[in-house]
Amino acid sequence: MQTPHVEPPRLSIDDLCATTGFTRRTVRYYLQIGLIDKPLGEKRGSYYLQHHLSQLLRIKQLSEAGVSLERIRLVLGGAESPVATPTPAIGSVAVKSHLLLAPGITVVIDPHEARLSPEGLRELITALTDAHQHITKVSK
Repeated sequence: MQTPHVEPPRLSIDDLCATTGFTRRTVRYYLQIGLIDKPLGEKRGSYYLQHHLSQLLRIKQLSEAGVSLERIRLVLGGAESPVATPTPAIGSVAVKSHLLLAPGITVVIDPHEARLSPEGLRELITALTDAHQHITKVSK
């Protein structure tokens, strides 16, 4: 018995924008400069696939890390990723949250480096606290 051929999901430019947070203008610009592959189909019937979405998400990740578009082009072309943890400069100040879960368990969170909003930080702290409480109840 032969399995039926399943077409990959077709994505519109609006689907890409909704998922990545990029505007239509930005997606078209990235197309124009060759950072992402051209869509399939013609004009109004054109569509995108998962690999287009993956390209845009990688571009977003790199650009949020401060990588230039020219360097992103090289990375997408196979060059080594330029995103490394920068060494803090002498005299630089970093604000970090220290969450004491229990004696001997402290979680240090750098919200800026982790790209967490204040709400996201609160959610993470709540989740970690809940998880620790659950684990300690189970192990008793």
